[in-house]
Amino acid sequence: MTSAAPAEDLVTGICADLLRIDTSNYGDGSGPGERKAAEHVAALLTDAGLEPEVVESEPGRASVVARWSGEDPSRDALLLHGHLDVVPAVAADWAVHPFSGEVVDGELWGRGAVDMKDMDAMILANVLAMGRAGQKPARDVVLAFLADEEAGGMLGARHLVETRRELFDGVSEAVSEVGGFSVDAAGRRAYLLQTAEKGILWLRLVATGRPGHGSQVHDENAVTRLAAAVARIGAHRWPTSLPASVQAFQDGWRALTGDSLDVTDNEALEAALGTTARWVRATTQNTSTPTVLEAGYKHNVVPARATALVDCRFLPGDRDLVVETVTALAGEGVQVQVVHEDRALETDADGALVEAMTAALQAEDPGSAVLPYCLSGGTDNKHFDRLGIRGFGFAPLRLPAGFEFAALFHGTDERVPVESLEFGARTLGRFLRTC
Repeated sequence: MTSAAPAEDLVTGICADLLRIDTSNYGDGSGPGERKAAEHVAALLTDAGLEPEVVESEPGRASVVARWSGEDPSRDALLLHGHLDVVPAVAADWAVHPFSGEVVDGELWGRGAVDMKDMDAMILANVLAMGRAGQKPARDVVLAFLADEEAGGMLGARHLVETRRELFDGVSEAVSEVGGFSVDAAGRRAYLLQTAEKGILWLRLVATGRPGHGSQVHDENAVTRLAAAVARIGAHRWPTSLPASVQAFQDGWRALTGDSLDVTDNEALEAALGTTARWVRATTQNTSTPTVLEAGYKHNVVPARATALVDCRFLPGDRDLVVETVTALAGEGVQVQVVHEDRALETDADGALVEAMTAALQAEDPGSAVLPYCLSGGTDNKHFDRLGIRGFGFAPLRLPAGFEFAALFHGTDERVPVESLEFGARTLGRFLRTC
């Protein structure tokens, strides 16, 4: 890398290096942690002339924070954040090793390529390129590369919010994942800007019963109770409800294409948006998805206890409704426990920051449109919202037609087109110089 290299020339190499560092987060403390990646990021930030701080919440669980001085320090600062951890990957299931960081047919492969070491690399590439060129962002920027997002962020963003609030002094707005990616809108490219995200409720069902020998008749079988509860919860049909951000997306699509897209129609959504339809459809209702079952220890022993985990995502304002509904569906003999929860977020697609994001995208891709949307998952913006920081998802990627972007999140064969990465680096740099 030379001092004159622009961010787009640096981003693929930086991302590949990050992908080669295994930061798998199993959610139980058994993974490698983020420390190695954090030290790597800190070294790059130091090379750019910044003074990063590595903060550990637990041994090996490390985040990196640095303040990047801007042209106008009198303005409120911007928080630009990404997470360093990734969900686990089974190498045998992949066509290319998930921690290889290889470029194959113009695509960079690896766990984290879209979630979200691509954005981490875009940020780092711009910090390095601008720093070496003697350039500054338009205002002060707090850079945060965080631990533990894939398990709720308690050891990363939440730890920093609760113990190191001073790191975010003067910050009023934040930018992170998952937004700024392109979709085809009836022949015109549209970029989806994330202005909202559903809330998180991770629940545990605990069914109890009378233990005994498997050969006997059992009217109080914990496994049977749990199975029935899980079946009811998993099959429950939640009513449709459109939050303001989803209505804004639907209205914007209609204005852009002339097509009255019904966001509750799976077939129409998939025809219009491909795999991105999975995200949009999930933002038209609350969801309750059973994910883990555990019971028993021997074939002929009826256990006294059986448990299940349920991943619930709720629309703004629906937290209590979801808990009440799941509890009623669970039924007698099944207790519902909250393992982890965090708020739903929703803001308007307005203001100078949104204008700067839109202008950067349209300067790099003339004739494109920008639409707000709600994310069905969650980001670390939830934690920073506790500090009154207004958050958006803006990790810009111009994607090839037919590229199944949404399907790669937590999926096998995760990869990102190199041209998309380079576009993102250019667009993010333009945004930082004008925001």
